[in-house]
Amino acid sequence: MLSLQKAANILGAFSAEQPEWGVRALASHLGVPRATAHAYLAGLTEAGFLRRTPAGKYRLSWHLAEMGAQLTASLPWFPEARALITRLALEVRAVAFLCILEGEEVVATIRERHPDADIELPLDVYLPATATASGKILYAHADITPRSFEACTPSSITSLDEWKTEVAKVRRLGYAYSIEEWIPGQCTLGVPYHALHSGLPDPHSGDTVVAAIGVQMSAGRYLREERSIRERVLQIVREAETLP
Repeated sequence: MLSLQKAANILGAFSAEQPEWGVRALASHLGVPRATAHAYLAGLTEAGFLRRTPAGKYRLSWHLAEMGAQLTASLPWFPEARALITRLALEVRAVAFLCILEGEEVVATIRERHPDADIELPLDVYLPATATASGKILYAHADITPRSFEACTPSSITSLDEWKTEVAKVRRLGYAYSIEEWIPGQCTLGVPYHALHSGLPDPHSGDTVVAAIGVQMSAGRYLREERSIRERVLQIVREAETLP
């Protein structure tokens, strides 16, 4: 059976720059045998998520667009957040992202990559909460204690004491960062996104964080430009949150 993560990786390979995939090219892209890639594509086509073109390649199905429209229509804050991700990608010249919580799962719902970004667009949809900036922000604001710690790299948090120290820092600073804790050679900076214009009955009551947004880039660039990147991201988000 096709796992959710494998399905997410395949669907994430389709983009405006790469709207079609053949079996051979996708197998090479994912680093899997051709037979495996063919089975993945056939399964997603049968489920209605992909369609096969007359040339024998695969494209996303309109069924996905219909599902996405239904989902985003239920989130009044989503269009503003999408525009904000585009602005972050353009102005910081990096990969920009928006992540939300589904239960205790950290889900990357939007990613955009500036053409000059120094990393490729990550394919993972479900992210390790304790190894990512998004996970730290979302768990801190939802007051969730991790059930386990995923050691993605030697820099990952692996104990409850480390986690408590990190969460206290996130709450104090108002942002989070992950320095080679999820993917070797890459860093992320994330900030909470507040539902100030979400249509909620009272957006100022309690913690109104609905998502974590931020940027991802090479560790080299992040460490060289950390302060300026952080200040620019915080400025852009604060401006967006104060718009009428």
